[in-house]
Amino acid sequence: MSSATDDRTPPLRRLRDAVARGARAALVPVGGCALALALLTGYTATGAAGVPVPRIEVSAGRIIQSPGHVAAAYFEIRNVGDRDDTLVFADSPELGVSMLREPDKRRPGAVRWAKKVAIPAHSTLRMKRGGVHVAVLDPPMMKPGERVSFNLWFTGRGRVGAEAMRSHLIEP
Repeated sequence: MSSATDDRTPPLRRLRDAVARGARAALVPVGGCALALALLTGYTATGAAGVPVPRIEVSAGRIIQSPGHVAAAYFEIRNVGDRDDTLVFADSPELGVSMLREPDKRRPGAVRWAKKVAIPAHSTLRMKRGGVHVAVLDPPMMKPGERVSFNLWFTGRGRVGAEAMRSHLIEP
């Protein structure tokens, strides 16, 4: 019965119905592509597309721990990339709570919490006593030579894993 009905429908009407069904079927994939193109255009317009992630290398990790269980971790951080980056946090899953510390410019000899530490492109930050360092709050007593993993968190690069070794000597 339907084939008889199709035979009576004018060819132009059948063609128009077929085109309409095809257009409806193509609407979802074409709409999805248009949306993706619009989002990519917006992403590139912000200037973020194609910008390389900063290249950060962390080495020379060491931990100094005093007999009173106070500890500090020091690293050498090299930004070998073409973009500046910022260190915003450091932690050790093995040692618990830690924080970035830096000298207090208003009170000589004192340190304060560092919200962020700039690492310009093509530069090296060498953490040291009396300078920028990672303070480890209430760490367990560690043995000399013991290795501990750390995560250093940057605004551009993200997480960079590092390792620090407990130093044999207490720095003056």
